[in-house]
Amino acid sequence: MHLLYNLVVRLASFLLNIIALFSPKIKLFVDGRKEVFSKLKNQISATDKCIWFHAASLGEYEQGLPVMEQMKSRFPNHKIVLTFFSPSGYEVRKKSKAADIIVYLPLDTPKNAKQFIEIVHPEMAFFIKYEYWPNYLNELKKKQTPTYLISGIFRSNQLFFKWYGGFYRKALDAFHHFFVQNSSSKELLLKLKKSNVTVSGDTRFDRVASILEKDNSLDFIEKFKNDTMTVVVGSSWPKDEELLVKFINENKFRLKFIIAPHNIKQVQIQELKESITRKTVLFSDKENADLAKAEVFIVDTIGILTKIYSYADIAYVGGGFGNPGVHNILEPATFGIPIIIGPNYSHFAEATALVNMEGCVSISNQIELNEAFESLIQNDDIRAEKGHICSTFVQMNKNATEIILKGIL
Repeated sequence: MHLLYNLVVRLASFLLNIIALFSPKIKLFVDGRKEVFSKLKNQISATDKCIWFHAASLGEYEQGLPVMEQMKSRFPNHKIVLTFFSPSGYEVRKKSKAADIIVYLPLDTPKNAKQFIEIVHPEMAFFIKYEYWPNYLNELKKKQTPTYLISGIFRSNQLFFKWYGGFYRKALDAFHHFFVQNSSSKELLLKLKKSNVTVSGDTRFDRVASILEKDNSLDFIEKFKNDTMTVVVGSSWPKDEELLVKFINENKFRLKFIIAPHNIKQVQIQELKESITRKTVLFSDKENADLAKAEVFIVDTIGILTKIYSYADIAYVGGGFGNPGVHNILEPATFGIPIIIGPNYSHFAEATALVNMEGCVSISNQIELNEAFESLIQNDDIRAEKGHICSTFVQMNKNATEIILKGIL
């Protein structure tokens, strides 16, 4: 099985090089890995002490950030090495100050894993949520490197729990401890005779709870809001925007809308702007606009959505009409804002919980979206109650980072 796995990885590497000729995203994936080992050699000496964190993409980075920040604070003489698998994580956070060295993770071949571990020689390794690379885990096990899974989540349909998943089950032997999000994940690991498990919860709650302690002010959003009820739309996709634009164009309320699309390519942004009949301003044009008189503000940049949520009276979080589903609802939730989402949210425990608690409203069509907005806009008590449910939910579920740190230090 090990031999077959390595053949598949090599075949994938070959195919990715071909696909990269036609796909800009895959080109980033391939080209970004070409200089990884030279970068590591230039930045890490044999005497350096390192702690390695691996995140699949941006969401896992956000989950690992509270632990990374604490490790950086408690081990100031160590170098924090952060690796990403996906361009959507690396390209957005390659200049993050949370780590000293940020690179793509080379593909999981025996040669790459051995070379990476020899150069980085981590004193501790952290894998965030998932991604279990057998060759890397095997090298860590050989070196007896303390290795941890944080904010882990396991489901019965994963390979570990299939009769033919012995190879992957063996890879789990590298972990010194599993810090998982829920009791069902712990039960699944116990079935594999893994007793080194702690239910610590999800570190994302610590991440979003800490946002409240930061300066979230944005002068241009303050001018745009102009003491008017404001709906913030985060990470919207075309299906979300189809329903939202109809509501924006036809509603009779005194409202302002801020839209931060998931895709900020110029063509799509322009199409979105042209579909809106209200006075609309782009972030990129804000210096030349009368923001106070605008009704819609489209954010054609990245990195400021979290701060923008602090100005919302109601939030709509996109992705719920696609696969795998809705984007991060915890960022608006931490500000005590009622949230509206699409129908596909069952893969996300926090969304499922907040829908069940009625802090979040799931809609499936135009009529339901209109009704959800109208209810929240017209009833201050309902809006306040749902917002309170959301903020309380975040506060009640934080402290996963503290549990993890107590378990490893």
